[in-house]
Amino acid sequence: MANVTAQARSGKVVVRNIGLLLSGDIDRPILEADTVVVDDGRIVAIGREKDCDTAGARTTIDARGTALAPGLIDSHVHPVFGDWTPRQNQIGWIDSCLHGGVTTMISAGEVHLPGRPKDVVGVKALAITAQRAFDGMRTAGLAGGVKVLAGAPVLEKGMEEADFAEMAAAGVRLLGEVGLGSVKAGDEAARMVAWARKHGIQSTIHTGGPSIPGSGLIDESVVLEADADVIGHINGGHTALSYKAVCTLCERSPRAMEIVHNGNERIAILTARHAIELRCPHRIILGTDAPAGSGVQPLGILRMIALLSSMADIPAEICFGFATGNTARMRGLEQGLIEPGRPADFVFLDRAQHSAGADLLDSVRLGDIPGVGMVMIDGIVRCTRSRNTPPAAEVPVVQD
Repeated sequence: MANVTAQARSGKVVVRNIGLLLSGDIDRPILEADTVVVDDGRIVAIGREKDCDTAGARTTIDARGTALAPGLIDSHVHPVFGDWTPRQNQIGWIDSCLHGGVTTMISAGEVHLPGRPKDVVGVKALAITAQRAFDGMRTAGLAGGVKVLAGAPVLEKGMEEADFAEMAAAGVRLLGEVGLGSVKAGDEAARMVAWARKHGIQSTIHTGGPSIPGSGLIDESVVLEADADVIGHINGGHTALSYKAVCTLCERSPRAMEIVHNGNERIAILTARHAIELRCPHRIILGTDAPAGSGVQPLGILRMIALLSSMADIPAEICFGFATGNTARMRGLEQGLIEPGRPADFVFLDRAQHSAGADLLDSVRLGDIPGVGMVMIDGIVRCTRSRNTPPAAEVPVVQD
């Protein structure tokens, strides 16, 4: 589709004939509604069509009985500049993920930049540049308008509180994975994480064995001492800690537990089950940890939803919440929940053609990846039938 700038206004949009409305909230995952009304990119009404003001819509979308969910959020990506990854020399990876239902991505560090600066001045400059560049991409409607939250500096020795204050004032809101730079000790990381938190910058810590040259083992003791806001790839990226160590993190830390596609699948399943047993499923969020050495996974978040539902025996509607509402709340985002006032970032889904599942949720419980029929960001259609998922049994149509 042609680029649509972020300044473009959706006007009034009515989405009708929704067969299943997934809220993103794991406490109330399914809403009793068949219609959503949007005005200038934000949700203004949810309910039955007869009870909603649908008059005067600029755009009406007939969902044709398909499911509507919040756009998926990838909590862990490694962008560099633009829709290109030097790690795999691949162009168009962000747009490809849009076709996997992802509407928001959160950087865990622009670490794959060739010659990445490691001095304090260079670290700050790269973070501010990346934040500016990806904001500019979204404003221009590039890469499908996906909301890439980037500019995540990796901690290096010599950084002081003033450096975090400077970056925060410039718009930096994220730290890259603690442990990918020269700061690896728990006490040193804890001091910098606290400075970041003081200035409104959220932190993520690498967990497990080294993933790229220059990184190293970050074990459970370092994770607990550093006390970052997000336990990054708790199932390893790629090499996981022992299940006993992961249980220690689940039980002793109150922080978000991020399960990623490019990690240990066994530990992913066991972590999700343990979170359910501990009655803290709200802490589970999902990411891909891509681009990485194993490549780009445009369907990585959908694959994680299907994996955890089918292998960890978690209802599919809850797993969708891991990738939407849970991440929204843990990350302090507006998008990710179907509620009035929230951004109208939507993915339309249906069971894949010829799936053994009776419907969308049943097919995901059986381990099948659903088909994406349409993706909207801020109330504007960004792609129709996905070029990457298996074909959906039914797809929505734009009526006018």
